[in-house]
Amino acid sequence: MRGGPSVLGIVLAGGEGKRLMPLTADRAKPAVTFGGMYRLVDFVLSSLVNGDILRICVLTQYKSHSLDRHVTTTWRMSSLLGNYVTPVPAQQRLGRRWYLGSADAILQSLNLVNDERPDYIAVFGADHVYRMDPRQMLKQHVEGGAGVTVAGIKVPRSEASSFGIITPASDGSRVERFLEKPADPPGLPGDPGRVFASMGNYLFTTKVLVDALHRDAEDPHSVHDMGGSILPMLTERGMAQLYDFDENHVPGESAREHGYWRDVGTLDTYYEAHMDLISDRPVFDLDNRRWPIYTHPGQLPPARFIGAGIASESVVSPGCIVRGQVTRSVLSPGVTVGEGAVVQGSVLHDNVRIGRGAVVRGSILDKNVDVPPGATIGVNPERDQELYTVSKNGVIALGKGRPVL
Repeated sequence: MRGGPSVLGIVLAGGEGKRLMPLTADRAKPAVTFGGMYRLVDFVLSSLVNGDILRICVLTQYKSHSLDRHVTTTWRMSSLLGNYVTPVPAQQRLGRRWYLGSADAILQSLNLVNDERPDYIAVFGADHVYRMDPRQMLKQHVEGGAGVTVAGIKVPRSEASSFGIITPASDGSRVERFLEKPADPPGLPGDPGRVFASMGNYLFTTKVLVDALHRDAEDPHSVHDMGGSILPMLTERGMAQLYDFDENHVPGESAREHGYWRDVGTLDTYYEAHMDLISDRPVFDLDNRRWPIYTHPGQLPPARFIGAGIASESVVSPGCIVRGQVTRSVLSPGVTVGEGAVVQGSVLHDNVRIGRGAVVRGSILDKNVDVPPGATIGVNPERDQELYTVSKNGVIALGKGRPVL
C-alpha cells in the first residue's frame, strides 16, 4: 500500500471442493466458473486489488492447471511498480509432502514472506462471492494492535456447523472463543438466533503469523489449519480481534447489496448465488464500476438473439447465440440455445449447446455439455435422479462434457 504499511496478500486456493462435485471433478474449486464470465478466485483478487493490496500470492495444489492458467493469463499487474499476482504451487520445501492444511501451506511458502518482508499479511480464502474493501479492515487491525483480525459476518445460528464461529468478548472487539464448525454454539447477546461466522479472511501482523506457524508445526496433535489451529491458538493468547463485515462499505454498492457474502461450497448455495444476480434489482450487482470484478473478457463477439430468440431476467455473456427462450438463467460465453428450446432457472457454463426443442430447467451444466435436440433435463425428477447428480434441494448438475442421455 503506497505511502502506508506494506501488505502481502496470500490467497488460499488449494481446496478440493468435494461438495461442489461434479463441477470440481476436473478443476480446483476457486477455478469454477461463476456469473457467466468469472472464476470464483476473481472475487477475492478483485477486492484485494481494488483495496490497494497489489502483491498477491495464490497458493494452489488440487487440480490446479485451470486455476494457474487463469491467474497467469488474467491477473497481469504492473511490473514497473513491482506489483504482481502469481500462482504458487506446492513446492515441498519442508520435505516430500504436500500441504497438510491451510496453515501448513503458508508455512511451506514462508520464502514468499521472507522475500517481501511485509508489515502485515492478508490471508484470504479464494472461493466466496462478495465485495470487500480490505483497507477498512487493515485500519482497524493497526489501530487495535491485535496479532490477528478475523472478518466475521452474522449468520443464523442454525447454520453454525458450516463455519468457524467467533464468540466476541464483552467489548465487542476482542475474540473470546473461536470454534471450528460447532454443532451448538451460543447466540450473540441480544440476538440469540445469530452468530458471527468467520469469512475466512484474516489480517496478521507478520511476526505474529510467522511465530504461530512455527509453533503449530511443532504440535503433533494439530490439524495445521488456519481456522482449526492458528485462530484458536491466537485467541487463547488474547491476540485475536473481530472485524464486523457489516461495517465495511464498498464504493458504488446499493443498500440492498451491502454486506453481501456467499459461501458457495455446495451445489445449492452455488445455484442460489447465481439466482441473486438476475433480478431487475439484483441482490449482488456485477455492474459496479466503482468496485469492478475483474476477469479476462476473452475474444468473442457480442451475444446474438436470432428469430424468436429471447432472454428475460438473465445474464447472457459474449459469444452466445439464442434462438429459443431463456428465462432466469445465467449463460457463460459461447452458449448456444437452439430454435424452440427452453432454458429456465439454469446455469450454463462455457460452450454448452442446447439442441432444437430441448428443455432444461433448474440445472447447472458444466463446460461443453451438449444437450441433443428434443432432450429434457429437469422435467422428470425420477429419471434425473437416476442419470445425473441431484442436490438436496433438487438442483441437477452435469459435469464437464457429460453426455445427456
